[in-house]
Amino acid sequence: MKQIFRSIWHLPRSLFVGLLWLYQKTLSPDHSFWAKAVHTRGFCKFHPTCSEYTKQVLRKYGFFRGTFKGVCRVGRCNPWSDGGIDKP
Repeated sequence: MKQIFRSIWHLPRSLFVGLLWLYQKTLSPDHSFWAKAVHTRGFCKFHPTCSEYTKQVLRKYGFFRGTFKGVCRVGRCNPWSDGGIDKP
């Protein structure tokens, strides 16, 4: 019973991480198959990239807090930002 509840509780987080993985493999300017040829050194000024950072914080903090931290990170990603290294 406890395992079933845990699986249901983690379902939104797992789905969101899966959607981020799909985005990285198809559309991301840093991770996708087409981007490696265009941007050989990478495109994002942050390390890890926003999508990878969001995946890490979702796994570490859960769906609600991880989504909030991921959205804040994307909000910091703008032309006036210096970028840099973030740890989840």
